[in-house]
Parts: sequence; C-alpha cells; structure tokens
Amino acid sequence: MEHLWSPWRMQYIQNSNPVAGCIFCNAWQQPADDEKLVIQRAEHALVMLNRYPYTSGHLMVAPKLHTAVLASFTPEINAEIMALLAHAEQVLGKLYNPDGFNIGVNIGSAAGAGVADHLHFHILPRWNGDTNFMTTTADTRVLPESLEDTLKKIRSAW
Repeated sequence: MEHLWSPWRMQYIQNSNPVAGCIFCNAWQQPADDEKLVIQRAEHALVMLNRYPYTSGHLMVAPKLHTAVLASFTPEINAEIMALLAHAEQVLGKLYNPDGFNIGVNIGSAAGAGVADHLHFHILPRWNGDTNFMTTTADTRVLPESLEDTLKKIRSAW
C-alpha cells in the first residue's frame, strides 16, 4: 500500500534535477516503457499510467502531437484517442469493477492542466464513497496497490 511517505514520493520531493522536457514527448522518444509507465503506443497516441494517480488505474491518453490546442488534432488523432479511451474503459471496468468513470481533459493551467502545453486525457475508475477521511483531513490519497502492480495488471489485460 502506498502512502504519503513512500520511497518514490520521497525521491520526487528530494529530486533537485526534475526531468527536463514534456513527459508525454519523453515517453514517445524514450523506449523505457516500465519507467515511463507506458501501457500502449498506437500510431497517433499513447496510453500511460498517471505517476501521481487519484485512484488505482488512473490512465492518461496523449497524442504524439505536442499541442495545447484541441482543434489542431486531425480526424485520425481524434478517432484513435476515442478508441483508446473506450478500450481503457473496458479494461479498467473488467479489472477494477468501478461504479463509474471520470474521463476528461484540462485545457490550460487555469483549468488544472499539470502539463498545459501537451493536451492529454485522463480516465479514472471511480467508486461510490471512494473519498475517505485521509483525503478530507490530510489532503492525501491512499492507493490499495503499487504503480508497478497496476502497470502489470493493466498491461496483461490490455
């Protein structure tokens, strides 16, 4: 079970040399799929785990095209992203049996985009009552499985 003081979080906090560049472009350019948490690379988009998930199974779908403007997607990019999101919904539904999903995109930092210059979509399984006192009182989320276990589980079902 991961918690606020897990070793990978401490490495992130203590890292004085953050990763340079765009996390999505780096995931495309560097073949270290385990390190980058990549599930699938398609022709126009990739699927990867969110390194700091809100829930277990929190995935991101990002186009290869580095853009902050949704209107710059081609019909092929749009179709592939939607197909990947639909497949992710099916896989996550079978693996985690959630009560629902959040699927969306934050465009611009004012809208909450952590990586504002490279559009990406989030898909999160959700359960009735999936918030608890840790979220409310300590602004902390507790995940029932490690990222490594989540990565293996989703890849095997993908």
